[in-house]
Amino acid sequence: MANRKPIPVIDLFAGPGGLGEGFSSLVDPNGTPQFSLRVSIEKDFHAHQTLSLRALFRYFRKGKAPDCYYDYVRGMISRAELFSHPAAKEAGEVALKEARLAELGKTPHEEIDSWITEALKDETDWVLIGGPPCQAYSLAGRSRRTKEDQEKFESDEKHFLYMEYLRIIRRFKPAVFVMENVKGILSSTLGGSGIFERIMADLSSPGDGLKYGIRSFVVSGDTENLSPRDFVIESEKFGIPQCRHRVILFGVRADIAASTQELSVHPERFTLPITSVPVSVSEALSGLPKLRSCLSKKSPEPDSHEAWLRVLRGTKAALGGWHVLESEKFLTNLRLAIEESASIRFSGSHFIHWESTPTAMEGRLQEWYFDGRLGGTIQHDTRSHMPSDLHRYLFASCYAKTFGFSPKVTQFPKSLLPNHENASNDNPPFADRFRVQLASHPSSTVVAHVAKDGHYFIHPDPAQCRSLTVREVARLQTFPDNYFFEGNRTQQYTQVGNAVPPLLAKKIAIVVADFMRISSCRQLAPNLSSV
Repeated sequence: MANRKPIPVIDLFAGPGGLGEGFSSLVDPNGTPQFSLRVSIEKDFHAHQTLSLRALFRYFRKGKAPDCYYDYVRGMISRAELFSHPAAKEAGEVALKEARLAELGKTPHEEIDSWITEALKDETDWVLIGGPPCQAYSLAGRSRRTKEDQEKFESDEKHFLYMEYLRIIRRFKPAVFVMENVKGILSSTLGGSGIFERIMADLSSPGDGLKYGIRSFVVSGDTENLSPRDFVIESEKFGIPQCRHRVILFGVRADIAASTQELSVHPERFTLPITSVPVSVSEALSGLPKLRSCLSKKSPEPDSHEAWLRVLRGTKAALGGWHVLESEKFLTNLRLAIEESASIRFSGSHFIHWESTPTAMEGRLQEWYFDGRLGGTIQHDTRSHMPSDLHRYLFASCYAKTFGFSPKVTQFPKSLLPNHENASNDNPPFADRFRVQLASHPSSTVVAHVAKDGHYFIHPDPAQCRSLTVREVARLQTFPDNYFFEGNRTQQYTQVGNAVPPLLAKKIAIVVADFMRISSCRQLAPNLSSV
């Protein structure tokens, strides 16, 4: 592909841009991008602002963004000042044509189609990416459903948003598409029939005689030889510091597949290589400044380092005579954590100036995350917590450090049980409500729920006694450190939780680029005279 132009990419339901970032970051040895993100569509205002800001940054070759971009993400100038700055004005105009604020299914088809037509021009060798909203299919969502909720679920319009994705396929006939969704889609039903089977049938035959073969990125073979489970990518096996399991489909237009002998001769070539050693939470968070949590406004006294320490020092008394095997080791870890907490005075900020590098990272991983021009860390400030939750966090993180796993609610001292109905049952619902992310393992799945509270994402370092910051969950999602999320902190968490890990997307992009390099896409371009 060295002598070919970058392959156009259209991104639907783009969120903050995880998939698009991965495809856009793939370059040849000369630094030339192999893909060109032409249009990304997102309905959420703040996610769209994130998309357009990243599009401005991406306009410049790696390492060449103007100083005004860094001034903006450090909080030194406004967004309006950035987009009107002479060094960034042209990039901003291009970015706002690429990142479109629109709701697929509600924005008129003619408007959506005009953007795509203008972006593609006469090119037919292109890729469609994206993932229709997945909340309707999530296993967690289903577990909370009542009979009334089920009726509402049956009529949820999110079930049918993949039809918008399907419409674009039928209308514009991409050579390849990549579609992402939650694992729960495999077992979700609607009107008594499986949703996944319906989607697979529709994507395989979008209409107008168009046909696609749906392949897996992790199991080689044709559609008819694969089971639904074969389409699940377990991210931790591919160098992502997170146990995120998602269905990702690799659609290839049938005429191209039929003419690409390599698909049948060496199908394993088009699957992701497994990483020999998983990336741990501690490695992913390496180099980030240590922070203390804050006391919430509902606490008995205003937040301060001294007041926070008093709460932590009261944790042992709050255990209420709790005893387990090896409790002396636990109590030692508790004491050491509180001693170290005395030196952690800062709770973070929008921008923290520092001159350090994440030295515990493997070289390629460090190259992916780190940007020396930042001169520090952005969006790394802690939440405020009630004293009772700080006791739970300190208990849970010390327990995890002592025994090597995060305790279930049933293993908490009764004095620390949350004041919820059924919390003291032998088999309470959501028994892992307080979950420590173990330092030596990949994290659990980062989800949008992180925006509501941090109980599922307790920092592994007991001395910091807190939930993870936006920058830390962004690290677990493999967003580069210079990736800025717009909106307030809750909106930032939501964007990160809903995204596809960009580093995983880049690895998928490598497979797609390899396929398109050896396929006959250009020779078999479909008749697009109607487009």
